[in-house]
Amino acid sequence: MSHTNQIETGWDEYRRALRSTDQEVFDRLFEYAQLHTDPSTVHKPLFVETPILISILLEQQRQLDDLDDRLDHIEDDLNSQG
Repeated sequence: MSHTNQIETGWDEYRRALRSTDQEVFDRLFEYAQLHTDPSTVHKPLFVETPILISILLEQQRQLDDLDDRLDHIEDDLNSQG
């Protein structure tokens, strides 16, 4: 079992207390962490949760950057039309 899975299991009670829509978001955050497990294995932080949280932030930032790029293209298209 990976550190991510162990930590996620430790959050089971918290997850169950969330609204179902928030549970889906919570699950997605741990899916983001799973996308970056390789770098997490080479870093030995003081707190095991640190690489998981950084992995989540990395993935969210990638998505924000993608949305920002898409919005820029839409704005460019709209400006060129009118």
